[in-house]
Amino acid sequence: MQKFIDLNRFLDIRSYFHRVGFAFRALKSHNFRLFFYGSMVSLMGTWIQNLALGWLVYSMTDSAFYLGLVGFAGQIPSLFLTPIAGVYADRLNRRKVLVITQAVPMVLALLLAFLVFTQTITVGLILVIVVINGLANAFDTPFRHAFLLDMIGDKKLLQNAIALNSTLFNSARFIGPTIGGFMIAYFGEAFCFLFNGISYSGVIVALLAMRLKKSSTPKPKGSILANLKEGLVYTYNFVPIRYMILLVMTSSFFGLPFQAFLPVFARDILQGDSQMLGLLVGSVGAGALSGAFYLASRSHVGGIPRMISLTALLFAAALMAFSFTTVSWLAMMLLFVTGFGMIVQFAATNTLLQTVVAEDKRGRVMSLYGLSFMGITPLGSLLIGSLATQFGVPATLFVSATICLLAAVLFLRRVKVVKGMAENHSGI
Repeated sequence: MQKFIDLNRFLDIRSYFHRVGFAFRALKSHNFRLFFYGSMVSLMGTWIQNLALGWLVYSMTDSAFYLGLVGFAGQIPSLFLTPIAGVYADRLNRRKVLVITQAVPMVLALLLAFLVFTQTITVGLILVIVVINGLANAFDTPFRHAFLLDMIGDKKLLQNAIALNSTLFNSARFIGPTIGGFMIAYFGEAFCFLFNGISYSGVIVALLAMRLKKSSTPKPKGSILANLKEGLVYTYNFVPIRYMILLVMTSSFFGLPFQAFLPVFARDILQGDSQMLGLLVGSVGAGALSGAFYLASRSHVGGIPRMISLTALLFAAALMAFSFTTVSWLAMMLLFVTGFGMIVQFAATNTLLQTVVAEDKRGRVMSLYGLSFMGITPLGSLLIGSLATQFGVPATLFVSATICLLAAVLFLRRVKVVKGMAENHSGI
């Protein structure tokens, strides 16, 4: 009997390691493996800088409006440039452009470190730097999404690669702010910016070291505006894509700006310091990381439309509860759930979009996906920042989260339509 029990235990262990290996199956791709490991340190630096920048701005201004303004300035270029960048993502060498979009923020992070070290930093200079950084990100997003299939070379690995990319991003979101909170407390914001600048070297080296096959997909012909119009018409007429992007736009405009106002909760509502801010941001990252691991363990796209609607509901409900929380441990728990719902909704949407989109329109459609959160979120940050100065941050976030909840309910009513059409165009 004891041998039988031990055998069962051994088989359970083997099954566990098989599931873990299955969740990381996209790492079989040489190029994706380079990108994955090269991005580890880079993304960590990005989240450390994001935390330090928010804390620096709030320390300098004591203003929720300026927090929203900096968030707006950093992302508003995406509103105008991301659709155009999507056209170029279907025309240009994606790897070469991505090297440039990583080098620009590297230089800007080092510049921020220099300005803070020399005590010459001002809010005006911060705004200029984040706008330039936003210009680079406006091109980086559609090129990065469109480049993913080029990188892995196997559409069957696409869902897992997207999930692992989200896992990587949210591991950094979870760990980076926690480290950043301690770095600010003991070394100051300048060291955070310096670390981020150096960290970009990893992903740049990885991009340069990749071995890529020459693409056989025909490049779009005609003018940029004609190509842009073609992409917009295709996106609107393809019902699943239209519904998914509209949901992401609503969640991004009314929901995602909550992240810009976490310094207000950390200092004024929860009576904490930079370490409390790190714990709050880290809680969002921990939830998002759990969601990304959950997606990575899935083997097919079946059920994703319903998953998108349910996690959109979860994201909105948790954010509503968080908006009036005054207890630290409860705030962190609710932010964990918020992060889980947020990343599963967005990453699942990304997965389904990448699965059903026509290859020759991949860059343009994914640029609209990027626009739906990178370009729309700053408008929401600006509006919510303005309203928060009159009605308070908690009340404003509660109303915003309620709107997200209504959008999720509307999407849930259309899940059958989205699922049916998506299955007919999945191609896998």
